[in-house]
Amino acid sequence: MPGRVLLVEDDFFTKKFYSHLFEKINIPFIFSEDPDEIMSIIRNENIELVLLDINLKNSKLDGKPVSGLELAKQFKSDPQAVHIPVILVSAYKKNKEINYFLENGFADDYITKPITDLNLFLKKIKKFISN
Repeated sequence: MPGRVLLVEDDFFTKKFYSHLFEKINIPFIFSEDPDEIMSIIRNENIELVLLDINLKNSKLDGKPVSGLELAKQFKSDPQAVHIPVILVSAYKKNKEINYFLENGFADDYITKPITDLNLFLKKIKKFISN
């Protein structure tokens, strides 16, 4: 059975876009924005790719706000998750911090929102999944 894409996103409209798109192209997915649940999913489910929003307004870890960048570091330092590709997603243009994450293996790619080039977006997704 092919793995799923874990979508870490807190924006309602982006979630709707992802749901519609992934259903249409027949790629299984799961949503979460809860850091504890995310780590459980990564450790216990067949996840092939994490699409990770950088700016998570509602996500807390140990009662403190946590960003997608911090979660990316956690994924890549966890022996059960280190092999799972992470694509960072943000409304911000690529900057030094994002380049640092890409260059140091905390993320495998980067996508800017809003997604205007659907073909490029799908190409990046499909590069990492076996579906």
